[in-house]
Amino acid sequence: MTTSPTTSPAAALSPDQQAVATRVIEALAGPGARLREDQERAVVGLVEPGARVLVVQATGWGKSAVYWTATAIRRAAGAGPTLVVSPLLSLMRDQVAAAGRAGLRAATLNSSNVDEWGSIEGALRDGSVDVVLVSPERLANPGFGRRVLSALTGNLGMLVIDEAHAVSDWGHDFRPDYRRVADTVRALNPDTPVLATTATANARVTQDVAAQLGQNTLVLRGPLARSSLQLAVIDSLTPLQRYAWVAEQLPHLPGSGIVYALTVADAERLTEAVRTQHGDALPVAAYTGKLDGAERERLEEALRRNELKALIATSALGMGYDKPDLGFCVHVGAPPSPVSYYQQVGRAGRGIDHAVVVLLTSGADAGVWDYFATASIPEPGAMRRLLDVMPTVPDEPASVPALEAESGLRRTRVELMLKQLAVDGVVERSEGGWARTGREWTYDAEHYEGVLAVRHREADIMRDYASGRRCLMQLLQESLDDPSAQPCGRCRVCTGSLPDGLPEQPSLETTRAVAGLLRTQWHPVEPRKMWPGGAFGARGRISPAEIAEPGRALIHADAPEWRELVATAFERDAPPPDELVDGVVTLLRAWGRQWPARPDVVAALPAAGLAVLTDGLAARIAEIGRMSRAPLAVDDDAVRTARTSRDLTSADEAAAWRDAVRVPDPSAVAGRAVLLVVDATSSLWPVTIAAAALRRAGATAVLPLVVHRRV
Repeated sequence: MTTSPTTSPAAALSPDQQAVATRVIEALAGPGARLREDQERAVVGLVEPGARVLVVQATGWGKSAVYWTATAIRRAAGAGPTLVVSPLLSLMRDQVAAAGRAGLRAATLNSSNVDEWGSIEGALRDGSVDVVLVSPERLANPGFGRRVLSALTGNLGMLVIDEAHAVSDWGHDFRPDYRRVADTVRALNPDTPVLATTATANARVTQDVAAQLGQNTLVLRGPLARSSLQLAVIDSLTPLQRYAWVAEQLPHLPGSGIVYALTVADAERLTEAVRTQHGDALPVAAYTGKLDGAERERLEEALRRNELKALIATSALGMGYDKPDLGFCVHVGAPPSPVSYYQQVGRAGRGIDHAVVVLLTSGADAGVWDYFATASIPEPGAMRRLLDVMPTVPDEPASVPALEAESGLRRTRVELMLKQLAVDGVVERSEGGWARTGREWTYDAEHYEGVLAVRHREADIMRDYASGRRCLMQLLQESLDDPSAQPCGRCRVCTGSLPDGLPEQPSLETTRAVAGLLRTQWHPVEPRKMWPGGAFGARGRISPAEIAEPGRALIHADAPEWRELVATAFERDAPPPDELVDGVVTLLRAWGRQWPARPDVVAALPAAGLAVLTDGLAARIAEIGRMSRAPLAVDDDAVRTARTSRDLTSADEAAAWRDAVRVPDPSAVAGRAVLLVVDATSSLWPVTIAAAALRRAGATAVLPLVVHRRV
């Protein structure tokens, strides 16, 4: 690997190449614009056959100008089209628009334009498009590989890997499918240049990515300070006060911007809180990975046109979204890594002199960090369980649903594990499903322990950032190994005050109003529809005679409006407090308008072992609703492990509950609809098993009411 500073280029563009470069950069940046020396150095490298260039530069530096300029020069010389691997739909759409401004014909292949794939692939093969953008997941698709990549192998003009830090599992945002990029690089014509770009790679990630690109990779790193950003941290708020702070202060933040939340549930709840507080006077929308491509594009454009004050988003909007005048970024909860935080705040202040960046921290964030730290680390036992049920005959592949049922692992986990195994060459995907290749899988404990240690260190850096002990921008630069890091003179630590007169805390009135609003919301509980097979035995669809009705949950995940109550009422088994009963009664009144039949009977299921709380709540509901009670018997010894262990397979947990739950008096439920009151669950297997037992005992319907739906 060759690492070079961003000094004057060793070689220069020819007059013809310079003319093309001038045309492109003026189209992108206006008359008289020219490539900067460091940009030109990258372009000069890329016009050489077989070049390998890694650009690590701050957001807003102009990395895309490098690959559009290099593409235009190479296309003018008769080279084939450029393939850009890009991680997000929002990023692809912005890049297609930028390529068009540069005079290039660009198209994208993604989940939102399936109807156009055929024509785009044909245009790519015959050279009538200059650029095609694809996701890393598309590279892993066997159909795409057969139709497109094989046809381009000898005709690809350039490969661009955007957000290249995701190639490295030392990075904060490692995505297994990105390793397919390295496979693509190895399969390329050796003369095809490769450009990798990112704003968020420390020294270790930079070295890893450069090594994957190949020997003699030219690495161009620049300073990462952002002079337009005024950084601040407020670390004295409860999770509920953070919601209230955003609802109260959003009108006073400059321009339009992004409010980042750590989870989908937080993004949706916070959006509702702001809408209730301000109505149409302050338009906002939730932006998460749950939205389809068309809706995401509509919301991106609405923010770009300042029709929205803010998008309240998860990290689905964390990379590449380009709105030069974005005036603020607020984080309701700290991301687990300073690298991902730097990347997200980089959306702000790209084309203006001043943007406000505020981080609202809480001790509640640590649990989310722990989840992210381990989510992509393989678990050896689970991997072997999945491999044991996978076919070894390539022409008899297994589908993901079949593997889920056979292994007892949850589908999302199966999908991630298959990607990891495919990267290691242990399994391969065909159009019919997945099969083993014959290569053995081994767990590299030393490597993954190192990855986990890095992620824990990154979490410690975020704690240091939240403490406000030293310059915030300097700390972010140092976390990315930027040797130019120094105090910025603009952040809260440097100035001693919050930007633009923002307050430390929201008013008590707003906090109470937000809590009251959120406590009136309910959350759907969709019943499980399939038996798990495996240790449970039965597999396949649950019969209509055993399945539960759609249910409701009062508290979802770590809902801030209920956080203090959960911390007190759920840490000891005691009768339910009045505010919990009031919340349940409010939920039941709203839900009752949608019941298929009004329940006649209340049954209590202490899925989390809180028998006193659950039974007390069921008794209060029965009294208020004038319903009778029906007992459920639970063998606590049989489900002790199921209640406490996260290592059980789905089938093992279901089997434990099947053996533990019975209806001692079927006559109490026969011919009646049952309201099933459950204290807390994450898997829903206790609900599913108890509902089936009640239905077999003669209940006409079972409506689950889950107090706390954990995740």
